[in-house]
Amino acid sequence: MTDAKTPEHLDRQAVQDIFDASPFISTLNLEVGELNYDTMEISVRMPMQASFERRAGTAQFHGGPLAAFIDVVGDFAIGMLVGGGVPTMNLRIDYLKPAIGAAVTGTAKVRRRGRSMAVVDIDVSDEKGALVAVGRGTYVPITG
Repeated sequence: MTDAKTPEHLDRQAVQDIFDASPFISTLNLEVGELNYDTMEISVRMPMQASFERRAGTAQFHGGPLAAFIDVVGDFAIGMLVGGGVPTMNLRIDYLKPAIGAAVTGTAKVRRRGRSMAVVDIDVSDEKGALVAVGRGTYVPITG
């Protein structure tokens, strides 16, 4: 893990504080993992909760919470570099297999960072490390 290099960069605790203070994001109970400013990557964990289940008692994540998770993780891959959450321009998600278990982990990598847009790829894995979904988001790299 690399330490913040500029005042705009958010460290792990600052990202977690934003997650916890957000009326919507806080409902996802996200846990920030690693941040790497050099490779422009972030990992975040989302634990299962009853309201996320596709069908009660299955421990299978519904696509809606997964989509929100993918967007937030992608957003903060660029947001950690510019000092906060950024607007989403576009989001595409491919669900590869059911996400079943106590948690999923999202790992996002900024593929291109420009002045007016950033492209971010997001992989979501289950607890066994199996890839369950992939996303690609385009974000405006300006906080707001």
